[in-house]
Amino acid sequence: MATAPALIDRHGRTIRYLRVSVTDRCDLRCRYCMAEKMTFLPRSELLALEEIALIAERFIARGVAKIRLTGGEPLVRRDAIDLVRRLGRHVGSGLEELTLTTNGMRLAEYAGPLVQAGIRRINVSLDSRDPETFRHITRHGDLQQVLDGIAAARTAGLSVKINMVALKGLNEAEVAPMLAWTGASGMDLTLIETMPLGTIDEDRADRFLPLTEVFDDLSRRFTLSPDPHRSGGPARYWQVAETGARLGLISPLTGNFCESCNRVRLTTEGKLFTCLGHEDHVDLKTAIREGGLTALDAAIDEALAAKPARHDFSVARGAGPAVGRYMSVTGG
Repeated sequence: MATAPALIDRHGRTIRYLRVSVTDRCDLRCRYCMAEKMTFLPRSELLALEEIALIAERFIARGVAKIRLTGGEPLVRRDAIDLVRRLGRHVGSGLEELTLTTNGMRLAEYAGPLVQAGIRRINVSLDSRDPETFRHITRHGDLQQVLDGIAAARTAGLSVKINMVALKGLNEAEVAPMLAWTGASGMDLTLIETMPLGTIDEDRADRFLPLTEVFDDLSRRFTLSPDPHRSGGPARYWQVAETGARLGLISPLTGNFCESCNRVRLTTEGKLFTCLGHEDHVDLKTAIREGGLTALDAAIDEALAAKPARHDFSVARGAGPAVGRYMSVTGG
């Protein structure tokens, strides 16, 4: 692959992390993430997996060290494992790590192939271990199917981290038990504040649970100390003395983390977003189809020159979403 200048935005931040939305489709309909009735992109508008690979490889050539495959749910896209295999070949040769975020519904089937393709660590989104609460949040999800997937992943040798969105009135009583369970099971837990992306069927202010409050509660139940571990993303970590596991906090509203942002996001239709909370983007699909690597580099540079300093998230009552697109479009 031809080399090109490193990826540095107009604020002097070096971009080392690419998140790729393999598909905007998902087999769940989590209430904080999606509307119950969704309209997904026509398949004709999506990047081919070969195009996703070419774009990702160009980012690797320009210094990206970590790639995370997301969705929607990445494992619902047919032949997604072929993309994993191709990118997995770069691990240890330009790419430090290839990871994946999944809802776990198809993990029992794909755990083994993911390991064989080069993935060693995954995030599983799990907001409740109560079957009825889980079904309510996801609208139709089967908790046992996810738990079986997690078990299969660990048996296959994958390191599993659980992601839990903190939701007032839905799962706040489950946070401490979730931390105890993940620690006892040899898994880390990352808590996430709900983000105002896309129009959903309820006011996010009703479900917003500040992680400052959650952390104060957990500090009374567990012995927590700062942990210097960094996964490449925005989470800040704490060591849990009672279990030896880590607690991560992603707090875009109560603890803005934009100053050190090292991430950009590629959507399944080829749009490059440099900030989750802004609509500005460049069209990499047209660039690579019409101008090859030269046009691709120019489009990437254009995006970095416009990358904002920070997002403007708010969940004030009645405020509406910060941006119109759903999280499933840009990738979690």
